[in-house]
Amino acid sequence: MNEATLTLPMDTRRQAKFLYWMGWRISEITEATGEKEKTLHSWKTRDEWDRADNVERIGGALEARLVQLILKEAKTGGDFKEIDLLHRQLERQARIQRFKDGGTETELNPNLAKRNEGPKKPPKKNDFSEEDIEKLTEAFVDGCFDYQKDWYRTMNQRTRMILKSRQIGATFYFAREALIDALVSGRNQIFLSASKAQAHQFKNYMQAFVNEVLGRQLTGDPIVLPNNAELHFLGTNARTAQGRSGNFYFDEFFWTYKFEELNKVASGMALHKKWRKTYFSTPSSIAHEAYKWWTGERLNKGKPTAQHLKIDVSHDALQQGRLCEDKIWRQIVTILDAEARGCDLFDLEELRMEYAAEAFQNLLMCEFVNDGDSIFPLIMLQPCMVDSWVEWAEDYKPFAARPLGDRQVWIGYDPAETGDMAGLVVVAPPLVPGGKFRILERHQFKGMDFAAQAEFIRKVTQRYWVTYIGIDTTGMGAGVAQLVKQFFPAVTTFNYSPEVKTRLVLKAFDVLKNGRLEFDAGWTDMAAALMAIRKTVTASGRQFTYTAGRNEETGHADLAWALFHALHNEPLEGQTAANTGFMEIH
Repeated sequence: MNEATLTLPMDTRRQAKFLYWMGWRISEITEATGEKEKTLHSWKTRDEWDRADNVERIGGALEARLVQLILKEAKTGGDFKEIDLLHRQLERQARIQRFKDGGTETELNPNLAKRNEGPKKPPKKNDFSEEDIEKLTEAFVDGCFDYQKDWYRTMNQRTRMILKSRQIGATFYFAREALIDALVSGRNQIFLSASKAQAHQFKNYMQAFVNEVLGRQLTGDPIVLPNNAELHFLGTNARTAQGRSGNFYFDEFFWTYKFEELNKVASGMALHKKWRKTYFSTPSSIAHEAYKWWTGERLNKGKPTAQHLKIDVSHDALQQGRLCEDKIWRQIVTILDAEARGCDLFDLEELRMEYAAEAFQNLLMCEFVNDGDSIFPLIMLQPCMVDSWVEWAEDYKPFAARPLGDRQVWIGYDPAETGDMAGLVVVAPPLVPGGKFRILERHQFKGMDFAAQAEFIRKVTQRYWVTYIGIDTTGMGAGVAQLVKQFFPAVTTFNYSPEVKTRLVLKAFDVLKNGRLEFDAGWTDMAAALMAIRKTVTASGRQFTYTAGRNEETGHADLAWALFHALHNEPLEGQTAANTGFMEIH
């Protein structure tokens, strides 16, 4: 045994016990203390050294050391720190012993009982410690794909403008980025979307993020943090956007109505140099007001040609992101870029089968549409795109068991074919002749057999008072219609021909031309489907027909055709005194 220098207290018996609890053998204790081995064995038996638990062993050592320090005459600063530490450790030991004997915290601390008698103080709303913020930040960065890390590195750019593919996680990412920035910097965050329903997707992502990482709830609308940062979720109603300031995120800005007017309000929110502006969207039409902002052409108005600013907005120039000549950081992220930089969420071959070539280039490869040949150009659709949570609040409750109460609705359904998607719309017809149709719901499905498609329709009829269902019976639609007829015998069927397509499109055109259709402004897929409808000639070259690139290999615009089926329930000339409601095409 190594020799140890010990300053023994008067009570050798206690010192021997502590040495034994430290793991010393009796023979070693005999040598250190000078006591006889027989005496030590006697103390061990009578004092039951082996039966003492951890609490007793540690508590005894703490007490002995504390007494030794208290009796010390010339105490150092380190001695006083150790005395304080030992007192706190003794308190913890007492609590452990009390709980071990069946006691409660209030027996150790009587003042606690008095505090518990009064009403409990609720936890501070949306409170985050420094450790919480570190955990959120770590989870946020770890969850980013490489192209999202580009956005993270540029989050302090004054203005960012991002053209992106569908479904690559932009809304998901910017919701988290804004929350982290609000927690760290205390800056307000404002989210502008085409509709309030779409803006609230940011809020949903934030709440899910906090719950996933911390197991806590993030509440409020707006969300207010203890550092006074506010997070607002707004639709593109300029009146609701005024009077606020902060960083702002403009979602799907290429699809908003009257972009320039709204952008004046939005830019005013971030007038101070400390605020940041982020625009991101899938592309729409080159005729959209935001297109000249994307290309930089807006800066050339009124200037001589020699002074025109030319910005390269090609994919090659912007694939990695670039701070352009107008001090806007731009980037293009196609679905192929996303896949190459870590996003493994897609099956590209399947997507090429689902989308017509033109739709694939527009929605996934970030190419703008020249909708001059479209039957329903974007300029016709934009007045139809409304903030449904605001405009329909009086009678439409989307989360209720009966969203429209006892008001009638019509259903249009375009069934799935091989490599295609099925589309369903729920339409509220106008209450008065010449009034507006409202698309309350739209759904798309992939890979469902006809029985599953029919069952989905049946469930819709349980939530709404359905007075009309229109289904295309081409291909799988015949099986769907047969099953639907079992619970809705009055189903109207369409067997497509050039004449039938023409009547469907002309009716829809009449409705949209007269401003009689409304749908949520966040539904860019609905707008894109309508923009895809083109006039063409049949294979024989003898007749005109309407198409969206639909054939056995590709499919698109299912939502548009589903809408046409629903609108057909109103005669082409509209509801008049000379006609009555239903018309069938067989």
